[in-house]
Amino acid sequence: MDKLYIVIPAYNEQENIRQVMDEWYQVVERHSGGGLSRLVVIDDGSRDDTYKIMKEYAAGHPLFRPVTKSNGGHGATVLYGYQYALKNGADYIFQTDSDGQTVPEEFEQFWREREKYDLVIGWRNHRQDGISRIFVTGTLRAVIRLCFKVRAKDANTPFRLMKAETLQKWIGLIPKDFNLSNVLLSVIFEKKNCRIKYIPITFRPRQGGVNSINMKKIFQIGRQAVKDFRRINHILDQG
Repeated sequence: MDKLYIVIPAYNEQENIRQVMDEWYQVVERHSGGGLSRLVVIDDGSRDDTYKIMKEYAAGHPLFRPVTKSNGGHGATVLYGYQYALKNGADYIFQTDSDGQTVPEEFEQFWREREKYDLVIGWRNHRQDGISRIFVTGTLRAVIRLCFKVRAKDANTPFRLMKAETLQKWIGLIPKDFNLSNVLLSVIFEKKNCRIKYIPITFRPRQGGVNSINMKKIFQIGRQAVKDFRRINHILDQG
């Protein structure tokens, strides 16, 4: 049976985390891999009660693993979760976020495609989280096309199912603590001619709490990303 690891980064999500864990725990139970699948939430050095709630939740949920680390940002935390899943022998790794914007019921259509594709990724074709985020997604698509010469419909979607074997092959190309790990992974899968499928998904407004990313941070990350992307593209072309 296929061993699924669901990886969710979390930072200051005490308002959302219990509901998110409840929703995704049901998914990992349905695809338990003979009891070897896991729901893994990685606390990124939260300053609220996120990790405390996670530890309490673990007591009654044997397929759940609470993990904590020092604060490093979303990209570093996602990468940490992927490495954790690979180290523990996952066959498939699914990633989503802890803000409640994605819908667990939409996972099944991704799971059905797992054997045919290296990466099955959500396409947020009708985002409900604000015009600024839609603008960022469109801009990112253009930057990726400019820097990497590939087309990625929605490179940063936090709703992706990957074959662990393929991820293991290419994860070493991502710099440690890179801010946009998921974006770069999407690009790598494209450039290495991996089998990719985009599936439209629902993307709701944040379900509680405050988003730690504002427009100022987005522009700062964007400027740095263009510099990093050009440097990394040279490495990818050589690899």
